[in-house]
Amino acid sequence: MRTAKGQHTLRLRIYGIRTVWDTVGDGEFFCPCCGGDRNYRRLTGRRRLTVLGLPLLSRGSAGPVVECAACGTRCAPDALDRPTTTRFSAMLREAVHTVTLAVLAAGGTTSRTVLETAAATVRDAGLDDCSQEQLFTIVEVLAADTGAGDGADPAADACGAALAIELHEVLKPLAPHLAVPGREALLLRGARIALADGPYSPAEREVLTTVGGALQLCPADTAKLLEAARTPS
Repeated sequence: MRTAKGQHTLRLRIYGIRTVWDTVGDGEFFCPCCGGDRNYRRLTGRRRLTVLGLPLLSRGSAGPVVECAACGTRCAPDALDRPTTTRFSAMLREAVHTVTLAVLAAGGTTSRTVLETAAATVRDAGLDDCSQEQLFTIVEVLAADTGAGDGADPAADACGAALAIELHEVLKPLAPHLAVPGREALLLRGARIALADGPYSPAEREVLTTVGGALQLCPADTAKLLEAARTPS
């Protein structure tokens, strides 16, 4: 006598739903299952009713999904929103460099101590060939090309319109991928550069407040961090 389980298995062999996957793209992503940078395939699928293994009727679409080439795990497409390890490292380096330039543009290029601290900060972030002279030259060129802002944006007046725009463009995409301690550490790097020659100037404080906002830190937390940076640990 055939059991219910056996009857179910027989039905599955006679008819069922099969998904046919097509590759519509590929690339590299950070696989949440592997925990590292991997190649992926972007797939879309077509569901078919099959009878005796033959596809007969369409039963709609499936996906899209992202399939890891290493482990085979299929993820939702939003897995591609997370930067790869290589890209994330580059974003961090660019963020430190941009924050450093913005602080220097607020008045730090007149101090040798500030320039030394700035160059050391950028080198620690991975830009090993950065020098004081390079930072000074970049800030001077930006100041000559763009000048100050028009008064509508205090940060633009403090560090120049081009750098103010660059701060937002560089920091806002990075912020969602950094934990709060990471965002705070990035702000504090800029604060230590500003404090290398003494208390914050109004322009430096304005720039650092803008940095905190672009990093999605609330104004109160930004203010506390800037005050804490003034007290030697």
